[in-house]
Amino acid sequence: MNEPKPWKHEETQWLQDCRVFKVGRSLAHSPHGGAPHPFYRIDADDWVNVIPVTPSGEVVMVKQYRHGSRTVTLEIPGGIIEPSEAPDVAAARETLEETGYAGRAPESLGCVNPNPALFGNRCHTFLILDAEPVAEIANSSTEETSVELIAASEIPRLLKQGIIDHALVVSALHFWRLRDLER
Repeated sequence: MNEPKPWKHEETQWLQDCRVFKVGRSLAHSPHGGAPHPFYRIDADDWVNVIPVTPSGEVVMVKQYRHGSRTVTLEIPGGIIEPSEAPDVAAARETLEETGYAGRAPESLGCVNPNPALFGNRCHTFLILDAEPVAEIANSSTEETSVELIAASEIPRLLKQGIIDHALVVSALHFWRLRDLER
């Protein structure tokens, strides 16, 4: 079977700048020829997701309201990597801002594309061991988080019950599980 070939992109027209991402329409030619087709993409900076674990084995999670689902979710801390910021630095910063916790140097667990059909960015996953409270939560004006400590043994049940249902959080927790299986 032949491998798919890349399409040739002619141009991208940016349709909307939505602060944390931009929406664009690209015209692309199939490698098999013909007229160009329009495709839409979301251009965003890279993100981090962090699994902070306390010395007693609890995962430091956050509850927050999400405007997309219009629900309060249970997640791990994470967010946008600032321009010229290293992913591990962003991981420590986001953890401190959203939870008030800090710990050992962030350990990289893996990286995924959130949805290659629409996104071009990456989501980096980190583990922070020995996380302990060192500061107050310092959310921006557009977010509000509260901390919930979850026993690591409870994570599979929360996933199966759909209490943790953010796909990138599920991916991060899978990376953590793979790390533990390799040891």
